[in-house]
Amino acid sequence: MRESLFIKGLSGEKKLRGEIRVNTAKNAVLKAMVASVLFEDEVTLIDVPNIEDVERMAELLNDLGVNVRKEVESKEERNIKYHIKTNPDISTDLDKKISERLRTSIVLAGPLLSRFGKVSFPHPGGCVIGARPIDFFLDGFKKFGAEITHDNNRYEIKVKGGKLKGANIFFRTPTHTGTETMMMTAVLAEGKTILKNCAMEPEIKDLADFLNLCGAQIIGAGTSTIEIEGGDLLRTNGKEHKVIPDRIETGSFLILGALCADELIISNCNPLHVEALIELLRQSGVLIDTEVDRIILKNNGKIPNNSFKAVDIKTHEYPGFATDLQAPMVVYLTQVSGESLVHETIFEGRLNYTDDLVRMGADIVMWDPHRVRVKGPASLVGRTLGSPDLRAGLAFVIAAAVAKGNSLINNVYYIDRGYERIEERLAGIGLDITRTDRVE
Repeated sequence: MRESLFIKGLSGEKKLRGEIRVNTAKNAVLKAMVASVLFEDEVTLIDVPNIEDVERMAELLNDLGVNVRKEVESKEERNIKYHIKTNPDISTDLDKKISERLRTSIVLAGPLLSRFGKVSFPHPGGCVIGARPIDFFLDGFKKFGAEITHDNNRYEIKVKGGKLKGANIFFRTPTHTGTETMMMTAVLAEGKTILKNCAMEPEIKDLADFLNLCGAQIIGAGTSTIEIEGGDLLRTNGKEHKVIPDRIETGSFLILGALCADELIISNCNPLHVEALIELLRQSGVLIDTEVDRIILKNNGKIPNNSFKAVDIKTHEYPGFATDLQAPMVVYLTQVSGESLVHETIFEGRLNYTDDLVRMGADIVMWDPHRVRVKGPASLVGRTLGSPDLRAGLAFVIAAAVAKGNSLINNVYYIDRGYERIEERLAGIGLDITRTDRVE
């Protein structure tokens, strides 16, 4: 069904209040599901978010013959568990239709290749946000000893002798998915693998910690150099796994709160994982308190948004400012006083959504595909918008909340890919937001 979100804007007033809980990290859950291929016994993941990308990954694994069972402990489909068991006779050919809807599908290639000696997959999909090359995946597989053929937009990868060999891999630029894929590939390879210039996101360390608890030998995850000693199939021995909180969801809620909330508690989060954002917001004038697993905005309603100061943003690999928070932060910058330069260094084309913010009344000028100038404060007016991707879609929700009048956000599927029941959760802190089958 085609669905939309209908939002009544707050006209710049800060009326939201209460507590909003952060879910477990989408990207960490997806990689843990992928890692189940490396296990001899059943993997059980707990507190899994009920989002589209998780459903698609479960569908993809099931299509291969992996036994994936979803356990729901309440009628509201919360407290979700996934039980995943990989049998020795599964297929290694990834379905084209499912894979094209899920960028993370390519990460499955590594564990499948490492365990079964072969894999076949189409060019991966996901959000349409510019060029996302896969050459670092292919180059890495070659260094492990794999042979690759490409025909009709499909990749066939095989291992001579059926066993990968440990490799030395240097990433030209730090890559989150590339680092995780090569790390998982190395777990069953023969000998030592050394990965250099690795991405350092907390999800990578979380994945390595899980694998190490189950028998892997990984040193250095969360740093720029990771060493993996290959071994046998892993075993959970009945242990359940819960991944870390979602730092992008944390940051998104914090930006929304800074603009629209009087008092807000963001719970079940790790403030250390969004330090770059917190420091920028504090520099801008937002008063933020942090605890071990909570972020708190107190008396924020007494501070008008136009008293906040403009700040410049340059996206960077972790621990720098996350590219996935760039779009929500641009909305923030439209409401504060002064000029800001936003430099998107990770993805080409990830600033195209700003055209719609301009339609709402934002003063944004695109200098080139990687840079925009934002001048605030601007009075935003509700509009009908179409989500172009996951993160821009959530940014439109924030913009609609700030705006005067009503907004209709189409293509809600993209938002559902990463944010569970977003309308229910935001309504819980006071936003007038409903899901509708009305599409314009």
